[in-house]
Amino acid sequence: MATPGPTRSRLRRVAALFGAHHLEHGPRQLALFLAVGAALALAGGVGVAWAAGFDAVAARFRNPTLVWFPIALAGAVASHIGYVLAYREVAYVDEGTRIGPLRAGVLVTTGFGIFVPRGGFTLDLEALRDLGVPPREARVRVLGLGSLEYVVLATGACVCAFLLLVRHSQAERAVTLPWAIGVPAGTLLALLALRLRGRLSRGRLGGMLQPSLDGIAVVGKILGSPRRHGARALVGMSVYWVSEVFVLWACLAAFTGHAPSVPETVVGYATGYALTRRTLPLAGAGAVEALLPFALVWVGFALAPAVLAVFAYRLFNVWLPVGPALAGLFVLRRRPPRRLVSLPADAEVGGDDRDVEPVEGAGRGDDVDG
Repeated sequence: MATPGPTRSRLRRVAALFGAHHLEHGPRQLALFLAVGAALALAGGVGVAWAAGFDAVAARFRNPTLVWFPIALAGAVASHIGYVLAYREVAYVDEGTRIGPLRAGVLVTTGFGIFVPRGGFTLDLEALRDLGVPPREARVRVLGLGSLEYVVLATGACVCAFLLLVRHSQAERAVTLPWAIGVPAGTLLALLALRLRGRLSRGRLGGMLQPSLDGIAVVGKILGSPRRHGARALVGMSVYWVSEVFVLWACLAAFTGHAPSVPETVVGYATGYALTRRTLPLAGAGAVEALLPFALVWVGFALAPAVLAVFAYRLFNVWLPVGPALAGLFVLRRRPPRRLVSLPADAEVGGDDRDVEPVEGAGRGDDVDG
């Protein structure tokens, strides 16, 4: 049966809303995204709290160790700084695009916002194209950034999983073994894919795989020649993940009453948060609140404090940055960078933007996803 006209029109409006350029969302749309994200997060948290038992959760909630919360806030700030450093370096690796520190900071802060309906990496793609980066190159840089994220997180989780196995930890083998075995195996497959990149990039299927392979190649250049291709990218991403895990660790300490095991926290975090807020729509609202507490249970934490720790972690991770993210969106809308047709190897784009006049309607309707 054909879709009725009014229904089809509504679906098109919804698709246009979620598919629009990040600079085209008005106050009503942003409020809608925030409301949907809050509802999803609340539903996920309440569902897990029900599984843990509301009485058990309430008992843990009454007596947190408050001193850990300012420390967690400092970790959240450090994570943003680390990501900005990695962001700039991945964009510039192998004579790419040099992005000014202020604009990079604004892009990262906005990309972490829960009001980005298609995930922060989509914002990165659109932002690079706004700077004049060719669509294919922009996609490769964004895929390289995502690959670097997973390389650093997976390496840390693999090491910690080995430690838990050696110590005969109570963490479930179904959680530790995939990290201990899968990461080395995945690394070998990635190296093999890079070696055969020319062959794998042939044909129609190869054309679809090539941007992903090129993104992995960006990480390979960073790891293979860090002094030339961006040791700061690796350091920045390491600071980001260490800080993010530290925020969760501090929140666990606040509700468990003791310093948690670092390897268990890392493996639990990586298992429940493998799809990061930069990847999932609306910063992973609902999905993270539902999955991360159970991942922490699988490595040995009790569910009641895990629910509260994840709730507090998401306050620092998503909800407190909403204000700066909205401010960042306002800056991006009012002060778009000058679009460059050609980018010299040493050119810096999107710097402090002191020479750009504020403009209205900075969004570009013809350049959405590429």
